[in-house]
Amino acid sequence: MNKQKNLNEIKPGEEIILFLVVDKIELKTTKGGNPYLNLELRDKTGSISAKLWERAEETYSQIMPNSIVKIAGKMEEFNGNPQIKIEKIRPAVESDGISFEFFLAKSNRKLEEMINELNSFIESVKNPFLNKLLVTVFSGKTLEKFQTAPAGKGWHHAYIHGLLEHTIEIAKICELMCTFHKELNRDLLISGALLHDLGKIEELTYQTFFDYTDKGKLLGHIVIAALEVQQAIDRINDFPEELKEQILHLILSHQGKLEFASPVEPRTLEAITLYQADELSAKTNAYKLAIAAEKNKDVSWTKYLPLAETSLFIPKNNQS
Repeated sequence: MNKQKNLNEIKPGEEIILFLVVDKIELKTTKGGNPYLNLELRDKTGSISAKLWERAEETYSQIMPNSIVKIAGKMEEFNGNPQIKIEKIRPAVESDGISFEFFLAKSNRKLEEMINELNSFIESVKNPFLNKLLVTVFSGKTLEKFQTAPAGKGWHHAYIHGLLEHTIEIAKICELMCTFHKELNRDLLISGALLHDLGKIEELTYQTFFDYTDKGKLLGHIVIAALEVQQAIDRINDFPEELKEQILHLILSHQGKLEFASPVEPRTLEAITLYQADELSAKTNAYKLAIAAEKNKDVSWTKYLPLAETSLFIPKNNQS
């Protein structure tokens, strides 16, 4: 397959031929009683609504949700938002040489570099019990999943290797805080930074698209991580009880508030530091991606972001 443009690179008025994933397809009727298709399509840079006005009923029987399609059409605008007017659409076939992997966004950072940074942080933890815990957890299938998984479904670091990238960012912020505040238990804080989101490897599915697993919906990544770490600690002889309680507290409290799904609020110096480091990494990444998604729309503000509860200003140097 030849390289195609990303959705966020296409401007209104452009004629397009693209492979896209169908997130949603609906058969609807106009006020005049004519059937049409309303679709939600996506690539690795985002999603967009699309309309097919001709052969709607016939096409509806051929196109399935969560499938790849090839479309030809034109990028238009409706109520200030981009929308594709589809002229032709068909399911992708094997000879197209396209797979779901093509549509999964990936970290811009080099994987090998991030793995080396993770290993460096693990090696830097001198407390023998915490070091043993980290070496035990970050191995085998768990490490393989941790290196691959996104950190979220769509808000921040929502791309392959995103969990690893997010974790390293937090560890670096925590490391910096330790240079300012010598009272922080550096080994404990770094261990908490590396382990706090471990549950996301089981909470999220990312083979064909990013979504929550049944386990993720039932338990959530905080509980999953706490259970995994508890089990790993139980396999380490003579692991100190107070140290176990503190590392579990870091995991359980890292989202800061009960209304944000933390079972407990941060109650140690290390826990409040981890919570704020997590917030800084997540929100900076989310806001950066929200601004980047609007880069070709010749606007000075993003659309309203419910999770941020605001729109974001787009500096002119980000509009190129």
